[in-house]
Amino acid sequence: MTYKPRVFSISPGTAFLPHFVDALLSGTLIDDFAPNGDIQTALADSLIYVPTRRAARALRLAFVERSETQSTFLPTIRALGDVDEDSFLFVENHTSVLNPPIGESERLLLLARLIRPWRESLPAHLRALFGTEDVLIPAHSADAIWLAQDLAHLMDEIETEAADWSKLKDIAPDMVAEWWQITLDFLTIVTQNWPQILTERQRSNPAEWRNQALTMHAETLRRTQPDKPIIAAGVSGSIPAVSHLLKVIASLPKGAVVLPGLDLHMDEDQWNALSTSNKEKTVCDFFDHAENVFSHPQYHLKKLLTLMDCQRDHVCEIGQQSSIKKRRMALLSEALRPASTTDKWIQIVRDDYESLCADWSFIEAINEREEALAIAVALRKAIEEPQKTTALITNDRNLARRVAAELQRFGIEANDSGGIPLAQTLPVTLLRLILENVFQSDDPIAFLSLLKHPLTTLQQNRHRLREMAENFELFVLRGNTGRINLCECDQFLEKWIETYSHDHNFSEINALDQQKFEEARLLCHLLKKAVEPLASLMKQEKECTINEAAIATVEVFENFGRSEDNSLAHLYQHEAGQALSNFLRELVSDQSGLTFHLCEWPAVFSALIATRSVTPSPGGHPRLFIWGTLESRLQTVDTVVIGGLNEGSWPISTRNDAFLSRPMKMMLTLEPPEQRIGLSAHDFQWAMGMDKVVMSRALRVNHTPSIPSRWLQRIETVVGKQAWKQIRARGEILRHWTKMLDHTNMISDVERPCPVPPLDGRPRHFSVTEIETLRYDPYAIYAKKILRLRPLKPLIHDPSAIERGILYHAILAAFCAQIKNPNAANALDVLLTLGRKEFDKFNFPPDIEVIWWNSFENLAPHLIQWEQSLGPRERYAEVVSEKISIGTTGVTLSGRVDRLDVLPDKTVEILDFKTGTPPSSKQVRKLLFPQLALETALLMEGAFPDFQDLTPSNLFYIPLNGKGEIKSQSILLKKKEENTYLSAVNLGEIAWKNLIALITYYQNPQQGYLSHAVPMEKRYEGDYDHLARLWEWSSGFYKEE
Repeated sequence: MTYKPRVFSISPGTAFLPHFVDALLSGTLIDDFAPNGDIQTALADSLIYVPTRRAARALRLAFVERSETQSTFLPTIRALGDVDEDSFLFVENHTSVLNPPIGESERLLLLARLIRPWRESLPAHLRALFGTEDVLIPAHSADAIWLAQDLAHLMDEIETEAADWSKLKDIAPDMVAEWWQITLDFLTIVTQNWPQILTERQRSNPAEWRNQALTMHAETLRRTQPDKPIIAAGVSGSIPAVSHLLKVIASLPKGAVVLPGLDLHMDEDQWNALSTSNKEKTVCDFFDHAENVFSHPQYHLKKLLTLMDCQRDHVCEIGQQSSIKKRRMALLSEALRPASTTDKWIQIVRDDYESLCADWSFIEAINEREEALAIAVALRKAIEEPQKTTALITNDRNLARRVAAELQRFGIEANDSGGIPLAQTLPVTLLRLILENVFQSDDPIAFLSLLKHPLTTLQQNRHRLREMAENFELFVLRGNTGRINLCECDQFLEKWIETYSHDHNFSEINALDQQKFEEARLLCHLLKKAVEPLASLMKQEKECTINEAAIATVEVFENFGRSEDNSLAHLYQHEAGQALSNFLRELVSDQSGLTFHLCEWPAVFSALIATRSVTPSPGGHPRLFIWGTLESRLQTVDTVVIGGLNEGSWPISTRNDAFLSRPMKMMLTLEPPEQRIGLSAHDFQWAMGMDKVVMSRALRVNHTPSIPSRWLQRIETVVGKQAWKQIRARGEILRHWTKMLDHTNMISDVERPCPVPPLDGRPRHFSVTEIETLRYDPYAIYAKKILRLRPLKPLIHDPSAIERGILYHAILAAFCAQIKNPNAANALDVLLTLGRKEFDKFNFPPDIEVIWWNSFENLAPHLIQWEQSLGPRERYAEVVSEKISIGTTGVTLSGRVDRLDVLPDKTVEILDFKTGTPPSSKQVRKLLFPQLALETALLMEGAFPDFQDLTPSNLFYIPLNGKGEIKSQSILLKKKEENTYLSAVNLGEIAWKNLIALITYYQNPQQGYLSHAVPMEKRYEGDYDHLARLWEWSSGFYKEE
C-alpha cells in the first residue's frame, strides 16, 4: 500500500523545535499519533531525524520543556550530520555488513604514499609535455598530504553525488586532451590503486559508506513499512542519499517530513525558475544556471520536493506567524528571487516598508575591531530584557572570537560553537613550538616562547621553572649574539660562559654569577633530557615513518608537559586536550607506510592537523550564543546579529576543484560550487526571520577593502532608499554607543619632560661619549645617571655594525700591542692570526662569520699598507685616561682613545676607527660631535700620564669598510683649502671651554634635563625615548629624512 507523502514546513521566524514538538504531540504531523491516548509510549516508539547533533540536543530539551511534569519519555533522535551534512555519521545494526569507513588521517597518509612517487611513474609521452621543466608536484611529503586532501574531497564529492568515475576519460575537450591525460593519469590513484587498498584493509570511503548505510536503511523502511512514527525534522536533503531516505519516510504509514523554511511566498515564476529538469546545452548555459538557480536558498528544497513528487501547494505549514512577519518574509523572498526574474522589482510598491523593516538594523563598521565591539554592544543590549535570548551567527570565526573577547568587558562569557582550529589550541601550540625549535628555528623568541609556555613544566615547580627561564633570558640570551638551538643549548651556554669569563677576571665573578651559571646549566640539562627522543631520531640517516616520528614527538611533548608530580592530566584535559589525544593516537598507530626525511616532519604535522577543529562543550551565558551557520539551523532567538556580511565570508567564496573544471563537472553530473552558496543563503533566510535582526559588515577586512554581501545589496535595492536609510540609522546608534565605550575627555597635550633633580643628586662624572648625549638629549643622562635606569638588552640577534666595530677595534688593539713596526715581513700574517683569534672569541653564526671574515681578509692588506704609509711613529691603542676635574665645577671627565700615535717631533695624532659612516669634518669642527675634540682636551689637560707635555697635532677618522684602500680623514682640513689646518690645540681649547660652560649650566638648581634639547638633522633614537613619551609631544619635531 502506498501513502501520499506527508510533507510539512515551518517558516523562518517561527520557533522550529517548539512548534514541531507541539505539532507532533497534537497529532498534526501524524494522524492517530497516540491511538490509546498514551503519548509517553508513542514518544518512546518514535524515531526522529534532525540535521545536526546540536539540533538533537535542543530537540530533547524542547520535549522536556513541553512536558508538564518536566519528565518524559524521549523519542530516539538521530543526527543525519555531525558537523554538516557532508560528514554524516550513521550507525545501525545492519551496517555491520559494510566495511567500516576509513579514518581521516589514515586516508590522507595512504593517499600521500601513492601521490609521492607519481611523477617518477609518469609515462614518457606525458612527461614530454613538460619539456625541460621539472614536474614539481609533489615536491615534499607535506605537499603530497595537501594534495591528498584535495583528492579526498574530490572522491567524497563524486561518491556523494553517485557520479560515475568511468566517465572521467571521456569528459576532456579536444583542445586540452593532452594535458588532461596528465590529470587522468594522476587520478588513476583513486580510480585504480585506491580501491585495491580499501579492499586489502577492509575499509570503505566515508561518503560511500554513508551512502550505502542510508540506502540500506531507506530500503529497510520501504520494505517493512514500520507502524511507528518516523519523522525527519529540519533536514533539507542536500545529499542525494538523504533525499531518497526522506522520500521513503514521507510515504510511510506514520512517516512525516518537516522542511525548514520552505518559502511559500514565492510566486510561480520564481519557483519554476529553480527547475533543473532541462539540462543546459552549453557551458555558458551551465554557468548562468549555476548563478541563478544553484545559489538560491530554495534550490535544495525544490529539488527535494521534485524527487518526492510533491507539489509545493501540498506542503502544510506548521505554526502561525503575525501578519507583519509574513509580510516581512515576503519582502525577503522578493529580495532573494532568482536573478532571471528580478525584472519584477520594478513593480514593487514600497508604501509601508519603513514600518515593515522597523526591527532591522545595519552596522557598517570601519574595520573588524569596530564591527566586533558593535556586535558585542548589540548582544549586551538584547539580553537586558529578562528572558530574551540573542545570538551572533557568522561564518567568520575570527570575528566570532573577537566578539567573544569583547563581551568579556561586560562580564559575559560566550562560547563560539563554531569551534576553533585544533592547531590554535593551547596544547598544540606547545607541540608546534617544540617542533619549531627542534627542526626549524634558532630564533630566541621561539626558544623563550617554549620555555614560558603555560604548559611547559619539565617536571619542575611551575613558578620555579618560570624564574629559571627569566634568569636564563636576562643572563644568557639578552645582549648576546649567535644562534641558540634547543638540541644544542648546552653547547651554546658553555661557549657563552667561556666568553663571559674571558671578559671578566675570575676574581670579579662573584657567587651570584656562579649560581646563575649552575642554574642555567640545570635548565639546559632539563631541556636536553626532554628533547632527547627527537634528537636521537634526527641522527638516523634513513627516512622515518609517521608512527616513528609521532612516538618520538609524543615522548618529547609529554617530557615538556609532565608536572612536578609526574602527571600529564593538564596536557590532555578539556576538549582541546582530548582532541589532540585522539589525533596523536591516530598518528602513533599509523600503518600507512609513508616515509619521509625527518626534517619534513613539522610541515607534515601541520598538513595533517590543518583540517582538525575543536568544538567547545555547551556552556557560557544561558541566553547569549555565538553560532556558525551550521549550528544555527533550527535555532530561534529573539534578537539575532548576522555578522561578517561580506563577499567571501557570507556567502563564502566558491572554490574551483583542483582537478576538474566546471564544464568537466557538468559532464559528470556534479553540481557546481554555487550549490553551497544556496545552502548558505537558506541559513541567511532563516536567520532573517527572527523578531529583531542586526546585520553587520566591516568596510575593511585584514586591511583590505571588502565588498558587501550580495544579499545585503539585494535587500538595499528592494526596500528602497528611505527604508534602508532608517535601517542604517539604527545601526549607527549602536556604532555611536561603541565609540562612547572608549571615549575619554580631551586630554591636554603632553609637555616635553624636563625633570629638575636637586644638585646633590646630579652626576659628578661623565665619560667623553656622554657629553654628546648631555648636549642633545639631557633627559637620557637624567634617566641613566640619576634614575640609574638601564635599557633591557635585546634578545640574541644577528651581529650588527656595533659588534663589527667592537671586533675590529679588538683586532687592531691586539695588533698594535704586538707589532711595533708594520714594515715587518710577518705583519700581515700576524694581523690575520690575531683576527682569527678574536673572531673565535665572538662565536659568530657561521653564515655571518664567513661574510665578515672574507671582508676582513680583504681589508687586512690595506690595513698593513696604510700603517706602513704613516711612517715612523709610536703606536698606542685603547689608551684610557684618568679622571680630571672640569674647571672648578667639581665634575670629572674621562675617556678612552682608540689610538694615540706619537710622532718623531713629539707631537700626538689622535685616531678614531669607524666601521660605519663617520661625522663630517665640518660637524666635528663645529663641535656637533665633540668626542675627538674632548679627547684632545683631555690630552692637553694631562689626563694621559704617559703622554705628559705632548702636544696634539692632528685628529683623524679612519674608515674601515673593507671595500678597498684606507684613507685617513683629518677633521682639521678645510674644504677648498687643502694645505690649511685648524689647530688641534685651538679646537681642544674651545671644546674644553664649551664643556665647562655646559657643566656649569646644569649646576643651576633651576635648570632641568630637557628631553631632546637640541634637534638633530636626522632622527635621533635614544634608549629612553619611550620613558620621555617622545612620540606624544614631538609631532613634527624632527625633519623628515
